[in-house]
Amino acid sequence: TVVSDKMQKTVVVEISRLVRHQAYDQRIRRKTRVKAHDGANTCREGDTVRVMETRPISKDKRWRVIEILKRAV
Repeated sequence: TVVSDKMQKTVVVEISRLVRHQAYDQRIRRKTRVKAHDGANTCREGDTVRVMETRPISKDKRWRVIEILKRAV
């Protein structure tokens, strides 16, 4: 999910995953935030996108937006 689109040609994407807690045996939602390249500037905040790891584009950007799966309302 895109959480920020304030930069030019860059979006911040939050990737959620479920992990099991060792002691309590419960599932916990962990999240990772990555900066992804959006060359066309088409992504908006709230969009669900698919990203792919790519060569380093800048100091922090190692991901690229491949497609927009669902638009934000």
